[in-house]
Amino acid sequence: MANPIQISIIIPVYQGEKTLPKLVGELIAYSQIQMTKLGNPYIINDIILVHDCGFDCSDKVIEELSELYSVVRPLWLSKNFGQHPATMAGMASATGDWIVTLDEDGQQDPTYIAGMLDEALSKSLQVVYALPTNPPPHGFLRNIFSVLAKSIFQKLSGNVMSKYFNSFRMIDGEIARTLAAYSGNGIYLDVGLLWVSSRIGSFPVVLRDEDRPSGYSYGKLMSHFWRLILTSGTRPLRLITLLGFFSLMIAFITSIIALYDKILGNVPVQGWTSLFIIVSFFSGAIMLSLGIVAEYLAITMSIAMGKPLYVIATKPSRPQQNT
Repeated sequence: MANPIQISIIIPVYQGEKTLPKLVGELIAYSQIQMTKLGNPYIINDIILVHDCGFDCSDKVIEELSELYSVVRPLWLSKNFGQHPATMAGMASATGDWIVTLDEDGQQDPTYIAGMLDEALSKSLQVVYALPTNPPPHGFLRNIFSVLAKSIFQKLSGNVMSKYFNSFRMIDGEIARTLAAYSGNGIYLDVGLLWVSSRIGSFPVVLRDEDRPSGYSYGKLMSHFWRLILTSGTRPLRLITLLGFFSLMIAFITSIIALYDKILGNVPVQGWTSLFIIVSFFSGAIMLSLGIVAEYLAITMSIAMGKPLYVIATKPSRPQQNT
């Protein structure tokens, strides 16, 4: 038998106190050599649990799991950096030929890993996203917003692969480690993958019900979406140019209409109403443009000042709770 393909599992942990034992227990079954349907031998060689400093007792659970299973490796972050930086930290420390990222809430089924591996190898893909065939268990309104966000990003970025964005993904190990090593602060993982890989595919999966409610509020999801837009490239900046052109066209057309009514139509032109509308419109356009530019400058300054994407500690760090 050929040497098995080694797979590293990355799980960013924020509120995994109750869900991690079950998920890790499922993954342990694949820490012995397995065979895919297409005859590819594989093995999960390490399960990296990245502690992102949540408010529960996830750190204690991670320590217990690492003592119980030799393939489980804890990775402690110095503070809460967020899901994508935590995933990057795990990828930088992974050793597998392929890297699979999973959420901690149990909705993503590890049994599909073998199929994703076959898909990657048979089609020479660099990244394989899980493609849910059923609606995510988040509720109708949130699912609608998710579809809308992906559609907006696809239009802005011009990349059709963005429709596959999902936290359940399989990535070529070399690409994942290279991306994690060179990514700066504020990077959105899936956008980074678009930068360094061209062969991207998907594999159909069925999502399970979450073992706990999602930790993402609508405010956090909106912030997540805005960061996705800002890190997608310079296309949003081009919208400012289009907005400026559109504003000039409105001003020009309004001027022509006013001159026509005044000179040829002998109609008195009321000044205050039209002046208020024009000033309000252009003021809003200017403020919107300045806001977008400022957001880009903030990200650029964070990178230029050397703000790290993540910091790995030697022991778990739990944030102090307000009393």
